[in-house]
Formats: sequence, C-alpha cells, structure tokens
Amino acid sequence: MKKSITTASQNLRNLFLVLATGTLLPVLQPLPTHAEMVDSPKAIVDEVWQIVNREFVDEDFNKVDWQRKRNELLSREYRNHRQAYQAIENALKDLGDPYTRFLVPDQFEALTNQTSGRVSGVGIRMAVDQRTQDLYVVEAIRQSPAAEIGLKRGDRIIRIDGRPTALMDLQQASEAMQGENGTDVRLQIARQGESTFEVVITRAEIQIPAVDYSMRQEGDLNVGYIKLEEFSSNASKQMEEAITNLQEKNASAFVLDLRGNPGGLLFASVDIARMWMAEGEIVDVVDRRGGHRRFHANNSALTDLPLVVLVDGNSASASEILAGALKENQRATVVGTNTFGKGTVQSVHSLSDGSGLAVTISRYYPPSGISITDNGIAPNVVQNISRQQQSRLRDNPSLIGTSSDPQYYRAVTVLRNLARSHTQENSVTIAP
Repeated sequence: MKKSITTASQNLRNLFLVLATGTLLPVLQPLPTHAEMVDSPKAIVDEVWQIVNREFVDEDFNKVDWQRKRNELLSREYRNHRQAYQAIENALKDLGDPYTRFLVPDQFEALTNQTSGRVSGVGIRMAVDQRTQDLYVVEAIRQSPAAEIGLKRGDRIIRIDGRPTALMDLQQASEAMQGENGTDVRLQIARQGESTFEVVITRAEIQIPAVDYSMRQEGDLNVGYIKLEEFSSNASKQMEEAITNLQEKNASAFVLDLRGNPGGLLFASVDIARMWMAEGEIVDVVDRRGGHRRFHANNSALTDLPLVVLVDGNSASASEILAGALKENQRATVVGTNTFGKGTVQSVHSLSDGSGLAVTISRYYPPSGISITDNGIAPNVVQNISRQQQSRLRDNPSLIGTSSDPQYYRAVTVLRNLARSHTQENSVTIAP
C-alpha cells in the first residue's frame, strides 16, 4: 500500500535504450524466480528496488547503474530480514539522497502515527522545571486518558511505574509514558496543597493536536497566536478552527509559529496557505521528467488581518512551502532565522513485511522559482536566539509565545506597525 505525499507514477527505464548506445553490459547471473522469493528477505529487497526504479526523482540514479544494482542485491543470500535491511540501506545510500530512506517496521509505524496525528499513550505534555529539575505537566491533552483522570497543569510527576523521574531526561520520561493501547502506567503525583498520590492511567490511542492557539493581549493589540506543530492529516481542519475561533474573539493580528515544525503532508501546506492568502502561487512541484504541477490560492482566505510567521533552522519542508508562499506573495512578514532548506517531496510506501520506504519523487520551488535546497527561506526580519534562551524555552514550553520568547516579542513589534498600516488602509474618510 502506498501513502503518497504527491502522485509520481513513472514508467520503468527502457533497457533497450541503454543497449542501443553501444554500452557493453556485464553478463548477469539469472535472477531468482517469483516462487523462490515468496516469504524471502529478497522479496523486500526487490520491492524497494522496484519502487525506487519507478519513482526516484533522479532518472540517472546519481549515476548508479540501477539495473545492475538489482542483480547484485538479488544474487546474494540473506539469512534473515536484518541482513536484507542492511543491504537495502547501503543501496539507498548510493543514491546520494538523505530523504530516500528505508524504515524498519517500528520506524514505519512511528512515521505513520506522526502523519496521521495519532499515537498511543496517556496524553501528557511535559517539561522540566529548571529551578528544581522536577518533571511537571504542561498540559493534559483534551479527551485523553490523562485529562479524564484529572491531571492538571503544574502537577509534578515523581515516579513512572515506580522509577524516579529525577533519574530521567524528558525523552526518557516520554518513552516511559508510551506503550500499547489498553496497558496501564502508574504515576506518582505531587500537587500543590495536597498530599502525594498515585494514579493508574490506561493507555489509549490519542489524537495529537497539530495546532495549539490562544489569544494574547499585547497592549492594545489582540494577537491570535497559532503554533503549528506539523502538517499532519488533521492539521488543515484544526487550522481552520483556530483562525475562525480567534477571529470570533476579535483578533486584530496573527502570529503563526512554524519554529521546529519538520513538515509533513504537502497538501496540508497548500490547504493552509489558502486559508491565509486570497491569490497568488503557492508552490511549483517538478517531477523527475520535468513536469510542473503548480498550486495557487483560490480566493478562499479566511482572513486578511496582519500576519507574522515565525521560523527557525528546524522549520523544514512543508513549513518552508507555507512560509515561502506567504512571504513571496507579501501576505506575511517572516521573522526569525533561516529555515532548514529541504526542497524535495517524498512518497511513503508500506512494504509487505510491515517495513516502509520513503522515496524522493519530486522537487518543489517557491513562487520565485529559486531552489531552497540547502539555502532555506530567509526571514524578512532576522531575530536570533541564544543557546541559553533556546534551552530555557525547551525546558519550559509555557514561555513560548510570551514576552520571555525573544522571537515572539519581535513579532509583536512588527505586528504593531503592520496593524497600524492595515487600519489606515481600511479606514474610510467621509468628506464634510
């Protein structure tokens, strides 16, 4: 089964064309028959080879003789799937593309959960208090097991299944919370004004919000702050709800925070761009044969209020599509630092043994047509952030999007000027 970010079906290369050039091919060993490969590690090897042969963006395969590579791979004996996986990974490295990659079953499952916006766990966002080093609850996600059992912001997590959290970092604590649906995790909780108590929470499938939003009162400016974590399958719907809700609360300007957003689904970035811009090109996707597929705004914008987009070096892929479109169409001012610089699109395939393959199928360009690969999107307003400030925000996420966040603070300054211009442009003068 194929889960595509974009459609990129291509015909197999014509071997007779190679022969017609006068190139002498080596004598190849007979390939194993279909019957010989059933339930064999070689079947996965050939699945990967066929997909790359059909779809990889570079028809020259980075000057690798891809037909010969198949013969080499299938002429070997693999005692187990692990050996086959290693051979696949080595073959993909020869393509010179870091985004065409093989995913073992656990990795593929994690990626599928990420793009679907679902994960198995208890539904807690956590942080570390830098003063006390205590692990505490930042948020219990709505309708999650943690929310239903009554965990609150500020609750200190003392132990997870009997293990002291003082001996864990944030990543280890997060992994300890995850597990199979229906299994239990036991937490020891310290809550201000109460005695320490224990709760047993049953893990379940949770829909992780892709969008977090709130209204921020910044002087006389009502700032609708929207943090987009990733471009998952439910991101567009959640973004629409956020914009609509904040406008109903009389937002006078917006900050769209794409910092740390690694990307996701191409079509989600196009849908979200259309919510902010009424007209203009969003992105040009070019396949391996040079075919162009251009996406444009379609007069379906939900707002024309002043907008600042926050980006950093970890804003990648779909984040760069959105930031580039909004910047180059003069719809938003981009504040922060250069983005990551990933100008390619991948298609994700599930393989017959539960593993997966992400293969680069096309390149994309912002409206200017200038490749962002390795260059990224440059902000209109550069606002750096120190390592100390980064560490502080990482350890205490509640400070993100506040006056303690220098990039957000700079965004508000920019918005004040934009809001003033917007008001003047939309004011009507009545002659006496």
